[in-house]
Amino acid sequence: MNNSACLSDWEQSSPGISEVASRLRFSFQSGQIWLDEERMVLMHSSALVALRKELIDSLGMERARGILTRVGYASGLRDAEIVRSSYQGLSDLELLHKGTLFHALEGMVKVELQAVEIDIQAGRYYMDALWQNSFELHIHHTLNGTGDGPVCWNELGHATGYVSGIMGRFILHKEVERGPDGCRFIGMPVEDWDDVEDELRYYQLDSVVEQILTLQGQVEDLRSALPERLQPSDMIGESPAFKQAWALAEKAAASPVTVLLLGETGAGKDVFARAIHNASPRVDKPFVAVNCGALPNDLIESELFGIEKGAFTGAQSSRPGRFERADGGTLFLDEVGELSLGAQTRLLRALQSGEIDRLGDTRTRKVDVRVIAATNVDLSDAVAKGTFRKDLYYRLNIFPVSLPPLRERPEDILPLAERLLDKFATREGKRVRGLTDRARHALLSHDWPGNVRELENVMERGMILAAPDSLIDVSTLFLSSGDPLQYDVTTGLNRDGCLGKGARDGKVDAFLDHVLDQRIPMEDLEAVVVKAAIERCEGNLSAAARLLGISRAQIGYKQKKFEL
Repeated sequence: MNNSACLSDWEQSSPGISEVASRLRFSFQSGQIWLDEERMVLMHSSALVALRKELIDSLGMERARGILTRVGYASGLRDAEIVRSSYQGLSDLELLHKGTLFHALEGMVKVELQAVEIDIQAGRYYMDALWQNSFELHIHHTLNGTGDGPVCWNELGHATGYVSGIMGRFILHKEVERGPDGCRFIGMPVEDWDDVEDELRYYQLDSVVEQILTLQGQVEDLRSALPERLQPSDMIGESPAFKQAWALAEKAAASPVTVLLLGETGAGKDVFARAIHNASPRVDKPFVAVNCGALPNDLIESELFGIEKGAFTGAQSSRPGRFERADGGTLFLDEVGELSLGAQTRLLRALQSGEIDRLGDTRTRKVDVRVIAATNVDLSDAVAKGTFRKDLYYRLNIFPVSLPPLRERPEDILPLAERLLDKFATREGKRVRGLTDRARHALLSHDWPGNVRELENVMERGMILAAPDSLIDVSTLFLSSGDPLQYDVTTGLNRDGCLGKGARDGKVDAFLDHVLDQRIPMEDLEAVVVKAAIERCEGNLSAAARLLGISRAQIGYKQKKFEL
């Protein structure tokens, strides 16, 4: 179609703005507005007038134009992504028209198409159109009166971004005429324009920004040369609870004192342990980690203290244990509460005297090892039950550091998610542009019972499923209908109608009442849950471990422990 009569007939028969407007949702309870996956905002026109004036006064007319053009370009690209994912089977002209409707819905301008030719497959495009009731023209008149040259900077950027997004190539739009009520603009592929260098510079990063980034880099170099110890790069956290935990851990790092890390499963105790080692004078010595809960009782002592040849049937050669391998460095004992009483006795002696004996050996060996222990169980309760030695508990509990669960540090969720995206993008060799607003909202609304480890699993899945150079949305992060994040962002409810954060249905409450009223021991309850997980996964221990948020080795150990 390339004449205004045909365009007029087609526009009158199209679904129009009402269908597009139906995609806009208001959540007054949460103070949010959503356009599909994208969070939107309403702003006072006077605030945008002030913003434009501030940019012009601070940076000058040309740089202000560049910033607003690039902001419009990013908005147009995002609208193109929403249209392509939300509407299937549209003709090329219908795809183009959706962009004009989205721009009208966003309150910027009404687009009246005068002439248009579009063939996405062939790469052909031409548009001649009018912007009516331009909000940007209104702002310009408020600030500058009439003036010369283009003034609809953001709208030019939006048109260029949207059409480039649906065409898959850069399509430049120019403002060619301005009247009291609107502007006329023309769009064509960049190669069809003459003398486009002046226009293209508004779509490129301004040199002043590059200068600022260069200066920032120099500042970072200077900071790195300072003698003060900075928070390790893999320790992501700005919340007060996280900073308090790291401040304690950092104080312990300079000393050989035994540290006990306390926190829920997946809270990052292993990351803290390595960070303490890296911040200590032992950083150039070995860091040896052992998961005490993943090793059977009959192997844990030989793993920790080593064996001599002939110590038992099958011991064909001597082998040093983890204490000897960590000599001079740090030994991290994860899930220390799972140690047998025999191993606890030997561990206590090693901590008190710095001496160990290999199994089957009569020679005592001296070791210099700094121990960091971690547990997600209440050791004082284990002492009361007689499953953990009181003297070992006091020896380990010299310097306890409690790690907050992820639900208590919501400020850290998105920075952690972004760091994990960078990590998995490098591993997968794939570039993505980040998270949609709805995906961010979903991450912030979840309780994260599996803590940072669960977040890592979710972000890994999102990266694997996301298309290259796309935004990751909720559907790629959370797949199954049983996932806790399958909820409506406008109401905050799960698909089953429960609140998405911290809510329980009646069946769960009844179960908890039964457990507490009958005083069912935690160990028996754990055995029931582990057994149910293994049965649900038809004996597949790896799948059952993922279901429970633990490792394959851990569930194998628990299967043996409970004789399931």
